[in-house]
Amino acid sequence: MAEQREVIIKIMNEFAERTGLVGNHPPRRYLWTDSFAVCNFLGLFQKTGAVQYKQLALDLIDQVHHVLGKHRQDDSRTGWISGLDAEKGRRHPTAGGLRIGKKFPERGPEEPYDDQLEWDRDGQYFHYLTKWMHALHQAARVTGDPRYNRWAVELARAAHAGFTCTVPGLGKKRMYWKMSIDLSRPLVPSMGQHDALDALVSYLNLAQAAEQSPKQSPTLTLDREITEAMAMCADMSWRTDDPLGIGGLLADGCLLTRVIGKSDLPLEGLLVDLLTGAANGLEGFAGSGTLKFPAGYRLAFRELGLAIGLHGLEKMVTLIKDQPHGFSRQAELLARLARCWKHISLADEIEGFWLVSEHQMVSSWREHLDINTVMLATSLDPDGYLD
Repeated sequence: MAEQREVIIKIMNEFAERTGLVGNHPPRRYLWTDSFAVCNFLGLFQKTGAVQYKQLALDLIDQVHHVLGKHRQDDSRTGWISGLDAEKGRRHPTAGGLRIGKKFPERGPEEPYDDQLEWDRDGQYFHYLTKWMHALHQAARVTGDPRYNRWAVELARAAHAGFTCTVPGLGKKRMYWKMSIDLSRPLVPSMGQHDALDALVSYLNLAQAAEQSPKQSPTLTLDREITEAMAMCADMSWRTDDPLGIGGLLADGCLLTRVIGKSDLPLEGLLVDLLTGAANGLEGFAGSGTLKFPAGYRLAFRELGLAIGLHGLEKMVTLIKDQPHGFSRQAELLARLARCWKHISLADEIEGFWLVSEHQMVSSWREHLDINTVMLATSLDPDGYLD
């Protein structure tokens, strides 16, 4: 374990210097990667007691807000993307959402859609915003500072308002996949398969934290957002063969399991369905032969997302067994978890493969260096992210 921790420390120190969190490099922020990085630094602080890691987490939060909460340097617009003035923006840095941090500017209103180029264009992704909500929630939990949860709730409200719309003629809510930087127009109007689930799990965690914090503003509730997210989750199919998607289901399942033990909402059916989708996806992925491909034909961060989620299985089993009266469908849930558990060894297989220095020399690793290394560190010790 000590050797593993040294690997994590090396990864995170190099990430901090390479992306301008420390040292002389200009800041290079990317919301998904930075969300995991915050949790990694907080986890290192909890495991080692070294205050420097907590400070790195908090410095990273501040830098993300001041970079991704503001317009790009190559944009004609300036200041906070929320439109707030300098002082109000500093106090409410997430009130307008946060940019992704992509290489190219967002597509203009009159520019034609290009499927390939859109992946490299800036904007806002809902599933990135929920990752940041979680990072802020973890910062509040570790530091005891309710300001971080307040920022997460403000982000949740802004994101929900910006990304959700009502389907004409049906009266049902749905979510856009990608929005413009100022949340004024959809850039990709289709709906992400798991965005509503990410929304619900994130909102529930934040709502419970608010209830437990006497310092939390009573006006910062998420009741409407939770109700609408639950409705969007109804009758959804969670099955996916994408390893990152399966890992996301399992991570959401871990967080949802924690919520159920403290909530009166009817959520066990959702957890059963979620774990069924994850189990079906795992069986399909395990039989696909993907993990036998050479490194150059694989995307590490997608596989590491699966490994991170698999680490949540033991936590879910423990939570469900320790609260037998809190789970009326305990046997059903444990049966679904047992199906997933058959593939638990995939986590070690994935981590072991990407720890090999030769495999880290391929272009698919180097081109996504930050996200690959940070998610590898998370997978090696996921407690900062999953606890």
